[in-house]
Amino acid sequence: MSISYKDAGVDISKVKLIQNKINETIFAGKSGALVGHYAGIVKLGSSSIAIHTDGVGSKVLVAQDLEKYDTVGIDAIAMNVNDIICIGAKPLAGVDYLALAEEDDFLVSEIMKGLVKGAEESNIEIVGGETAILPEIIKGGKRPFDLAFTAIGEVKEVISGEAIKPGDIIIGLESSGLHSNGYTLARKILDVNEWGQEMLIPTRIYVKPVMEMISSCKISGIAHITGGAFSKLTRLNKKHGFLLDSMPKLKPIFIALAEKVQDEKEMHRTFNMGIGLCIIVPKEKQNTVLSIAEKHNINSQVIGKIISDPGVFLEKEGKKIKLD
Repeated sequence: MSISYKDAGVDISKVKLIQNKINETIFAGKSGALVGHYAGIVKLGSSSIAIHTDGVGSKVLVAQDLEKYDTVGIDAIAMNVNDIICIGAKPLAGVDYLALAEEDDFLVSEIMKGLVKGAEESNIEIVGGETAILPEIIKGGKRPFDLAFTAIGEVKEVISGEAIKPGDIIIGLESSGLHSNGYTLARKILDVNEWGQEMLIPTRIYVKPVMEMISSCKISGIAHITGGAFSKLTRLNKKHGFLLDSMPKLKPIFIALAEKVQDEKEMHRTFNMGIGLCIIVPKEKQNTVLSIAEKHNINSQVIGKIISDPGVFLEKEGKKIKLD
């Protein structure tokens, strides 16, 4: 019997409805805001800043199961800075929000270790934060908590995806594992005693290699493979299409998930399938991107190309599946 993300309780189709409602707060010409991308941009006089906020989600429940809390801080920062670099911005600083059921010095200390490490890997400063004790809201598990982070970045030249054109290639940068998405479904499928340590591997932070890529060649578009996975490539460009025809060989954890999900479309709309970030460039620039990734010890490969038909398509074993 197959199982989907929606069966597990998450319907990604609802996200668009939420975004449309949020967009009502934006007044044309007031702030010059960029919306609907991986991060938002707001103009401040002659300058612009990128801003993004995100949490760790139900991955915190795996941390509770294993009583290991020193990596989720890395996830909280990674989920923000990786989105900010998708629009070409340089992450600068951020603030954290930690909600607890009760005062817990050990838990806070372990979470802070991850936040500090994530900040170091991202070259950002944590300039403030908030801790809330909410026993009536934060419940369940051995040491219940929730963690979120908000980051800002400096915008010099926006990479919106408008420059994407047929013939460009899609380069995939390897993920460290599941990263921080799809855990509502993954926890229903995977035995935490067998897979827990691998599920807790923190989200890879791509700031340093991507900043070097941006300074070394013209990038057409960048996509962070998170919630909605590859279906959200359309955020970059709706006029053209994304054909994924050379996806990497699956690692064991994705094979274990696929055995239960039993649906290629669902897998590629929920999990990153071993690719954490997509870099879209003209074909003649591919070697530059691949060599920079190698320099930073990140496996990378060409996983697809841009086509004229709008949408996101997976081509595998002679079948073409529309993902968006």
